[in-house]
Amino acid sequence: MTVPMGRRERKKAATRQKIADTAMQLFLERGYDEVGIRDVAAEADVAVTTLFSHFASKEALVFEQDADFEQRLTRAVSDRAPDEPLIPVLRREIHAMVLHCTADGTAQIYRMIDESRALREYEESMRLRHAESLAAALVADPGLGRSVTACRTIARFAIDAYALAREADDPGAALDEIFRMVEAAWEVA
Repeated sequence: MTVPMGRRERKKAATRQKIADTAMQLFLERGYDEVGIRDVAAEADVAVTTLFSHFASKEALVFEQDADFEQRLTRAVSDRAPDEPLIPVLRREIHAMVLHCTADGTAQIYRMIDESRALREYEESMRLRHAESLAAALVADPGLGRSVTACRTIARFAIDAYALAREADDPGAALDEIFRMVEAAWEVA
């Protein structure tokens, strides 16, 4: 059961979203490298310290759903039914994330990411962190009975599946193909 947010939490969430939306708008209008943190704070009508209380870096403004994606992956593992197979659960969650990231209007965002070394490096470190969190959730699941190496490998495969499918002409078909390989790897682990 989800506990409703209190007024303070709703205000914080609204401020965070306003900052992220403002940043993305400025980045897309002017270019990522042309916009500074102070520009974003001024346009969002918040103090720079307020911006940094919500986002650790300028790059984090672009990947504002980073923590949510990471939590969704680990919850997909930990919240599944004891008899529910792992790989289809991971595939469904990765598919939902790919759908979100390939929705209308996202091409311009990924073009911006591709054009910025700082954003590409941030995205790579984010994916590695997501893979480690997912691996930790897999290792912690007593019903899986796989080695740490197997769990880390499958976690990396799942995170790479997201990146590869997101870039494919047909993301769904790409995920189907990738997850057949992931499932085969999991079975032999």
